[in-house]
Amino acid sequence: MAVITLTSENFEEEVLKSSEPVLVDFWAPWCGPCKMLSPLVDQVAEEKNFKVGKVNVDDEADLAEKYNIMNIPALKLFNGGAVVKESVGMIPKAKIEEFIGV
Repeated sequence: MAVITLTSENFEEEVLKSSEPVLVDFWAPWCGPCKMLSPLVDQVAEEKNFKVGKVNVDDEADLAEKYNIMNIPALKLFNGGAVVKESVGMIPKAKIEEFIGV
């Protein structure tokens, strides 16, 4: 499944109102661990056909603040419009798959 760039404008529709679980990756272009995690998240989205969105915290500071992003990379799993799981920092691909339950 394609990875969606999430913004304040589409977050509600793509994540909060989604009929399926959504993995959201909060990241920034200057963050080294984010650059290591990003391709793993992309692989999981494609291989497991799982809905994934990415929030650039520099561009979408309001979303970062709303979801209490203090450190990045941060993964949040949304289901039914609510955060059901959270992870902070670099994790291996197998842990991402475990995190989303696939």
